Amino acid sequence: MTIESQLAEYRVYLLRFARLQLRNDAWAEDAVSETMLAALAKPQSFGNRSQLKTWLVGILKHKVVDILRQRQREVSLADDEGDGSEELEALMFKADGHYASQPADWGNPEQDLSSRQFFAVLEACAEKLPAAMGRVFLMREWLEMSSEDICKELQLTPTNLYVQLHRARLRLRECLELNWFESRAAP
Repeated sequence: MTIESQLAEYRVYLLRFARLQLRNDAWAEDAVSETMLAALAKPQSFGNRSQLKTWLVGILKHKVVDILRQRQREVSLADDEGDGSEELEALMFKADGHYASQPADWGNPEQDLSSRQFFAVLEACAEKLPAAMGRVFLMREWLEMSSEDICKELQLTPTNLYVQLHRARLRLRECLELNWFESRAAP
């Protein structure tokens, strides 16, 4: 099997990954195209030291970060004032800061991590995050950028970054409990 045909097999996966990170179809296409060109330009750097998919995602992560830097002025980072986070926190926490109700039993998360269905639900939940909040969360958790780099790139204060990450995690938790853990617990 040629490298070109192997790359073609992963294009759809890479495009979904890039769309989730960039939330812009044109930018995602650019990132994937640049990833494919980089892989075709230097196939010897792959060297079978990892799986091809892992190597391609590694290249794509760098391309996504590059595009975020290049297009920073075009990115609309609307304030999350109207994102409903305050209402969500009011429903989830008591005035003293404790949970209003205990989180649902998530069973064995390690087993679920290997499940493609779980990742499909997680991806759908991440796509539902408000754009600015989702971008910050994905940069931190999936692109593994440092908090300092994210603050620098998006011109955020560390406090604002941590608040957005906290809110994103709360929303993801709620979405996963509704769409994955409760649906699996139902008879």
